[in-house]
Amino acid sequence: MRFDEAYSGKVFIGSCPDFEKSEAVIYGMPMDWTVSFRPGSRFGPARIREASVGLEEYSPYLDRHLTEVKYFDAGDIPLPFGNASRSLAMIEEFAGKILDRGKFPLGLGGEHLVTWGVIRAVHKRRKDFALIHIDAHADLREEYEGEELSHATPIRKAVDLIGPENVFSFGIRSGTREEFQFAARSGMHLAKFDVAEPLKRALPKLKGRHVYVTIDIDVLDPAFAPGTGTAEAGGITSRELLETVRLLAQADVRIIGADVVEVAPVYDPTEQTQIVAAKLVREILLGWVKKS
Repeated sequence: MRFDEAYSGKVFIGSCPDFEKSEAVIYGMPMDWTVSFRPGSRFGPARIREASVGLEEYSPYLDRHLTEVKYFDAGDIPLPFGNASRSLAMIEEFAGKILDRGKFPLGLGGEHLVTWGVIRAVHKRRKDFALIHIDAHADLREEYEGEELSHATPIRKAVDLIGPENVFSFGIRSGTREEFQFAARSGMHLAKFDVAEPLKRALPKLKGRHVYVTIDIDVLDPAFAPGTGTAEAGGITSRELLETVRLLAQADVRIIGADVVEVAPVYDPTEQTQIVAAKLVREILLGWVKKS
């Protein structure tokens, strides 16, 4: 499929049918080839789109309406089942084309390894960006069970690529002792347990910078997002996560792209996980695209 051709499936609410007129492009990365616990996040992008029909198009958080932002839903990248390396190459190419057209890429996952493909695309075009990583897990392993391409490794790969001083992780409450030790000695920024308050303290270091943001839905407590592959007790609330989006919308940073990953709908018959993910996407569109 071409990245800019019309998508015949269900689209995110309010999507513009014209790629050329769009400011942002939503695209799905339906991959869960390397998950270590519960698969199913490859179905996340489709269910987030379906849940979006229940949203109001107006955000009282940001006092903006979806008609104020033009965004195109490109559908899902047709990733080859089970082939992580080729899938990442396809994601990198797809995201790169969006960036080359001057548009804001907004990816829907899929397991968290998909972010590595996007980071590679961003890095080829802008060497000086910072990464904001919001997650329950450190994702700083060099390998998992002998596999370097794993949903447990994307942030370590990002550290190695862009430098630890450019990686800012928030909400982390799970990882090996070695991962936390690596974070401490490497010089990267890692805030345990909370997101909004440590983000406020970190924003002066990010002032004026280009930033890519990756959000793993499992940063939320399972009470708010049970539909994820590796749920982790002790997380933040959905209200706190929405407040984080607002903080970044008001901050002096230039957000150049984002993704929301690890929604696994099969584990949440109430659909609250995909509902909060859809609302998160709405807030990102309204709060961050204008700052691209």
